[in-house]
Amino acid sequence: MTATKSLWAWGDAARFPDDAARRRLAQAARALTGGVEPTLRPLPADDDARIPAGRLAAAAAPAPLRPLLSELPRDRAAHAYGRGYPDLIRGFAGDFAAAPDLIARPRTAADVAALLDWCSAARLAAIPYGGGTSVVGGVELPLAARGDFAGVVTLDLEHLAGVVELDATSLSARIGAGMRGPDLEAALAPHGLTLRHYPQSFAFSTLGGWLATRAGGHFATGPTHIDDFCQALTVVTPRGTVATRRLPASGAGPAPERLWLGSEGALGVITDAWMRVQRRPRWRAGATVKFRSFAAGAAAARALAQSGLQPANCRLLDPAECLLHQVAFDGTAVMILGFESADHPLGPWLERALELARDAGGAVASGPTYADATAEAEEPGRAAEAGSWRKAFVDAPYLQSALVSLGVLADTFETACTWDRFDEFHRAVTAATTEALRRTVGGGLVACRLTHVYPDGAAPYYTFVAPTRVGDELAVWREVKAAASEALLAAGGTITHHHAVGRVHHPWYQRERDPLFGAALAAVKHDLDPAGVLNPGVLV
Repeated sequence: MTATKSLWAWGDAARFPDDAARRRLAQAARALTGGVEPTLRPLPADDDARIPAGRLAAAAAPAPLRPLLSELPRDRAAHAYGRGYPDLIRGFAGDFAAAPDLIARPRTAADVAALLDWCSAARLAAIPYGGGTSVVGGVELPLAARGDFAGVVTLDLEHLAGVVELDATSLSARIGAGMRGPDLEAALAPHGLTLRHYPQSFAFSTLGGWLATRAGGHFATGPTHIDDFCQALTVVTPRGTVATRRLPASGAGPAPERLWLGSEGALGVITDAWMRVQRRPRWRAGATVKFRSFAAGAAAARALAQSGLQPANCRLLDPAECLLHQVAFDGTAVMILGFESADHPLGPWLERALELARDAGGAVASGPTYADATAEAEEPGRAAEAGSWRKAFVDAPYLQSALVSLGVLADTFETACTWDRFDEFHRAVTAATTEALRRTVGGGLVACRLTHVYPDGAAPYYTFVAPTRVGDELAVWREVKAAASEALLAAGGTITHHHAVGRVHHPWYQRERDPLFGAALAAVKHDLDPAGVLNPGVLV
């Protein structure tokens, strides 16, 4: 049965927590953040959505394009927002003022080119749309910018999907940009292959969205960003189509793929890509390790990252994160450690990893466990996640939506910094976010986990939860988000490790990047998109 995507909340509408689950969540939120128990507010109905009439009708398009266009109100509302906290707040309130005028569903790259030609000529903003899972305002033209355009057309690439070609000898596949994670893996599985890219949004996001945002998967070391898997791209721009050469590597000037990886739809529309795939893993090994402090666990993570062992998972949860996800309740930090391979058993790798963890003061809490399964028996990466944590990881976006329905502030931000500054960095960011919560709503919970570890640094991922002022949620969120973002930059981190820039992070991204690079990027934008219609306001 096909899932029905919620109009306002995360994911499958049928998976939204019921009232009994929301009551339990309200009690847990009170226990974690203090204050009165949150109230179960009535859930919005689709019929209550306020969707303005479009400024543009499908009949205004050239005749060959009209069959590709939808002006149905619900379709437009479903493409209005991503799924960041501000999107959830506005959707819950039934506010779909940001709905695009038309939804375009091209079936070929030639359709994309024709649509961009029309948008450029008619002064229409063209917003590429993957799975709609952006948490940084990546798929919405703000109302303040709409006066610059005659209309807004969202390009949904759901029909540009499928594994078009497969090169089993070179372990690569040409894949349509509109293909969603589960469908992609299902298509590769009969060949014993996997892309091995599992972001939290896996069930709903698309290959094109991953590439355009430089998405990170959940594997902690080794190839984990989508960049690592990209061999070649086909991109349609208002000036023409670019197809980069398929090669294992090249020293011929700057890599052209890098121009569009992370371009967030501002420099062109990715229509397909050759991706490096892998044989599905057979051998797996895992364990969980407890540490008396997050700092001790971070020291172990650094040792593992610099050891060359390359664990598939080296996720470290601080005590607050353990409470949030019911992993541990004794005030310890917990590391979830996992290895996987399609080639060999993993006993020596895990044993050495546990030695390094013990050297940093860790104590094995569960495991070690080993599995030897056929390639088709399990989803890749499964053993790299401990059971309760893995479920919490997948369910977290649904819980955020449920917390919004209770009048609770719940959001995340992520970053990266080098190991030499990590301890001070973590203290400064935690303190700034905690103080902002105290100042705005009287306090709350700030939790952290390490999602990715590198030889030279780590990617901390922060969660904050607090009671909020119903009716004034966005003002509270903006103040807390700004305080956290200022602290990230001041302490030497990046404004985003894998959530992309979008419009939410843009003010800090402008300060993070060198001004001369910003000018060069603007020049490229002007050359590829002279009319400035591609996702206006993103990147440049």
